[in-house]
Amino acid sequence: MEVSIVSTERIKPSSSTPDHLRTFKLCLLDQLIPAPYAPLVLVYLNEDGATHLQILDRVEALKKSLSETLTRFYPLAGQIKDDLTIDCDDGGACFVETKVNCFLGEFLNRPDLQLIHRFLPCEAGFTGPSAGTPVASIQVNVFKCGGIAIGLCISHKIFDGASLSTFMKAWAAAASGAKQIPYPDFAGASLFPANDTWLRDSSMTMWSSLFKTGRCKTRRFVFDASAIATLKAKAATSSVHSPTRVEAVSAFLWKSAMEARLGYRRPSLLSHVVNLRPRTAPNLPENSIGNLIWIASAECTAEYDQLGLRGLVGKVKRGISEINSELAKKLMRVSGNERFSAISKSLKRVQELGSKSKEVDYYGFTSWCNLGFYEADIGWGRPVWVSGIGSCASVFMNLIVLMDTRSGNGIEAWVTLDEEEMAILESDLELLTFASLDPSPLRLCKLI
Repeated sequence: MEVSIVSTERIKPSSSTPDHLRTFKLCLLDQLIPAPYAPLVLVYLNEDGATHLQILDRVEALKKSLSETLTRFYPLAGQIKDDLTIDCDDGGACFVETKVNCFLGEFLNRPDLQLIHRFLPCEAGFTGPSAGTPVASIQVNVFKCGGIAIGLCISHKIFDGASLSTFMKAWAAAASGAKQIPYPDFAGASLFPANDTWLRDSSMTMWSSLFKTGRCKTRRFVFDASAIATLKAKAATSSVHSPTRVEAVSAFLWKSAMEARLGYRRPSLLSHVVNLRPRTAPNLPENSIGNLIWIASAECTAEYDQLGLRGLVGKVKRGISEINSELAKKLMRVSGNERFSAISKSLKRVQELGSKSKEVDYYGFTSWCNLGFYEADIGWGRPVWVSGIGSCASVFMNLIVLMDTRSGNGIEAWVTLDEEEMAILESDLELLTFASLDPSPLRLCKLI
């Protein structure tokens, strides 16, 4: 598969950003996540058989609606100034148009996860964007059949998954000419003010201790609604009456990954990224922009087989439940000393175990479920697939990204592990009774 660049340009906001908004302050929590970008790929079929000229017109319409959307999401049209601010200079989002020398159906029948990064306008790694680089870059990849894959790289300095969802909903609304278009709420910096980069420095030290060296591999494990219902029923106890689908799948994959671990059994640490918006009192609006997230954690001793799925679900649920309104209140306190104390205490478990990473196996989870990406109709209908990013790096983290399936009831888990451990995981008969390994997105949509 060859992806050739046709054009590269900057899409500027349709209206200029007022001078008093020129400098955008990042919030404290924007320093927590080490990844430089929040990458996403949305794939659309040419379901109505649009001609080549019609596809070109649609791409132009995408540019126009993006320009209108950037007026509301004005920091995305700016550039990185430093670790605390964005220069909202209206320089524009980078917009790359490419052509792909194959039919979309050919790719979707057996998608190669290591090729998906070609649909992105930037490299997805752990090297952050430098000062002067665009906050947002978008690549529209047009296949021979007229289907497209839209790849987005938005700086993780300002966007988490929920923020990216708000942006896509707004862009889709503008593209479809909807009367009601979601507006972003940029209150993050006032709620979680940042005057220095101590949290970034602390979090980078923490995350770097959890990196592994070697070769990794990414595979997709897709759980349908019936499999998830069975897992939830198996995981339920008198103390955990109704685990969520994310909790049940997370615990099951944690168990499976620990069982795939080579060598002797060791203690294990799970972390889970938690959306703070529904956990504050009062709740923050869904359209609040920023990395309004925190890190939940759960620890398991080497004797995990005695706990089973039920015990692990209980640990996951307790860890997530600790990210509550009381913690959020402490994170939002004006006093720097109180905030520092609350943050340090909350991250202590990850920091302490991370410092002993050779003796502890770490698994990082993040969920992009229930964010509505499959509702983003930008002129090609609903996406047929919303994908994560495969990895084959020599420095990596054990990472599991949970995403919705197109039906909205299933979960697509993108799992990155050491190559040898992945070979064991992808042959795990218990796991394969609940999940399909790398199924075609078209088959999931019952289109083939």
